[in-house]
Amino acid sequence: MRTVFVFNGPNLSRLGTREPDVYGAQTFEDLEALCRRTGRELGLSVDVRQTDDEAELVGWIHEAADGAIPVVLNPAAFTHYSYALRDAIAQRTAPLIEVHISNPAAREEFRHTSVVAAVASGTIAGFGLRSYELALRAIAEEGA
Repeated sequence: MRTVFVFNGPNLSRLGTREPDVYGAQTFEDLEALCRRTGRELGLSVDVRQTDDEAELVGWIHEAADGAIPVVLNPAAFTHYSYALRDAIAQRTAPLIEVHISNPAAREEFRHTSVVAAVASGTIAGFGLRSYELALRAIAEEGA
């Protein structure tokens, strides 16, 4: 069974309580369950992680690159300013799909720019937790 990493950046552990009008009422545990269930349906072993630490996230991206492991990544706030994360993603050796629960382009101006999008395989945004499911399906269908 092929492994896929699902990495989540800052504040995503707060799903369900953080701005439910933007991010919904589902919890991070709901997100983990959705990703694992979708992975099983697609024949993928899904490893879901969350961190508020930029250095830890960069280390995880390095781990994925070293192992040629596909990644679904919600960089959260790091999306807009982390050149360290962008540079780590540029070293990827397998597909990496940037995901967002909300649609950053429909939100505040500072959220309109993603410094990681140019080095990702693609971006899926605005479909709630379903953004993750769509990304996992894209990875499975690519046969990467």
